[in-house]
Amino acid sequence: MSSLTENAPEETCNNKPPGIKFVEYIKRSPVSFKTHQAIVLIVTFLAYASYHAARKTTSVVKSSLDPQSTKLGLNFAPWRITYVDAPPESRKLSWALGDGWAPFSGSDGTVLLGELDVAFLAVYAMGMYFSGHLGDRLDLRIFLTVGMVGTGVFTSLFGLGYWGNIHSFYYFLIIQMAAGLFQSTGWPSVVAVVGKWFGKKKRGLIMGIWNAHTSIGNITGSLLASALLSYGWGWSFVVPGLLIAFVGLVVFFFLPVSPEAVGANEIEPQQPMKIGESMEVPLLRSERVENDKAVGFLEAWQIPGVAPFALCLFFAKLVAYTFLYWLPFYISHTAIDGKYLSNETSGNLSTLFDVGGVVGGVLAGHISDRLNARAITAASFMYCAIPALFFYRSYGHLSLTLNIVFMFITGMFVNGPYALITTAVSADLGTHSSLKGNSRALATVTAIIDGTGSVGAAIGPLLTGYISTRSWSLVFTMLMGAALIAGLFLTRLVVSEVTEKIQEARSQGGSPTTRSSSSPIEEREIFSERGTKQKSSCSTIPVGSGKLIICNMCDFLS
Repeated sequence: MSSLTENAPEETCNNKPPGIKFVEYIKRSPVSFKTHQAIVLIVTFLAYASYHAARKTTSVVKSSLDPQSTKLGLNFAPWRITYVDAPPESRKLSWALGDGWAPFSGSDGTVLLGELDVAFLAVYAMGMYFSGHLGDRLDLRIFLTVGMVGTGVFTSLFGLGYWGNIHSFYYFLIIQMAAGLFQSTGWPSVVAVVGKWFGKKKRGLIMGIWNAHTSIGNITGSLLASALLSYGWGWSFVVPGLLIAFVGLVVFFFLPVSPEAVGANEIEPQQPMKIGESMEVPLLRSERVENDKAVGFLEAWQIPGVAPFALCLFFAKLVAYTFLYWLPFYISHTAIDGKYLSNETSGNLSTLFDVGGVVGGVLAGHISDRLNARAITAASFMYCAIPALFFYRSYGHLSLTLNIVFMFITGMFVNGPYALITTAVSADLGTHSSLKGNSRALATVTAIIDGTGSVGAAIGPLLTGYISTRSWSLVFTMLMGAALIAGLFLTRLVVSEVTEKIQEARSQGGSPTTRSSSSPIEEREIFSERGTKQKSSCSTIPVGSGKLIICNMCDFLS
């Protein structure tokens, strides 16, 4: 045991990223804990934003690869909608050739594009499970760097098909599958790193804001790909590919994986805590080193709440990724106020869905924090997404203003629960009390939840490729049904949270705001994560047949 302690400083120095070492050399002083936290937030935000920017390009380029059939999917509408046709020759394509790209320019081009989507997302979903397993066992900085550089290489190779005059469907299929495999390294890694640096206080709000990287990445990818289409669709892949590879190098040089890896202390000695001030304990800190054994795949599935939220995310991501991959295509093939928009304009307009997603993610996180009810918040957003989808399909074509408004609202309700489940909920479940302090479960739990959701993400775009050839109204019917099922999967958890709220209100005399007065403060001796005995003021709250003791140093059930 003493040898481990003696080697700790040397091991910590070796695990520091080169960029952090260089900054400390220039400053001639260690980087503070809060500075490390800022670096983690910024670097992981840029990392996953670049993942989504590279992923989004396919949806923008689709209309250039398959520019035919202006009436595609507009026939057989069960909802009575009138469209004003525009002659095909009046529609301006956004890239120079204008004739599509074989094999996607044929009559089955839409189906082939859908098969590319499902190939990418199927490999992505399967890779997610393995990535979470590996992420809890490998150096996340190296693991994430390899994933980002690999993603950049294969994204660029897809675009090189433009200059190489490649028309083999299997070339693009293999490239997309390889890109999906490398993309699967991203989410479990960034969530695990952030979880090691940030505590439970306002987790939903903080992660809701941080999760804006998904929408920011989608917006960046859309704008970038749309701007480059006029120079040839290949540039729409190569530039985002180079971008994510560059950010991958930033991750390698600057990302501190955990406080232990860089020797950072969360309590600065020159800044003593005020009386009554609570200490923010990182999500994954454990009081017992012997518990740090990586959690198995099946064991993670058995954590209460993992299965319902994973199945909910299956249908939530089915809806979200159908919009991610098909919204620009849908806009360019739908007459809005009697006019068809160009591919470039459609790509730019589709970013408003992601703007709504940013607002939805922050709102869902904030509301779930205030209510302390993740399931109620996620289910409510999914149910609200149903009328939003209906109004966007039924009335979005009447004018550009209505299209923008309903698109924004739909993005808010669709991406809100998606963001909440993949961040705050995953962090909650990855540090569940049943794990008994195990600090190496978050990547695995995150991978299970998001991996299951990614299976739905693969199925949605695939079904859309086939169903849209008959009617886009049928596509939206499918999406509304998926949103309904997503909410229903959380019914048991919603009932449990409502019951808990009622019991809590009754135990406090029906006044939730008087919690402090009905919960006497007492002083207790507790053990800190360093094993030292400390005194801390604690308050007791009755919960069911037991009681919840909340201290300013730790949270535990008794």
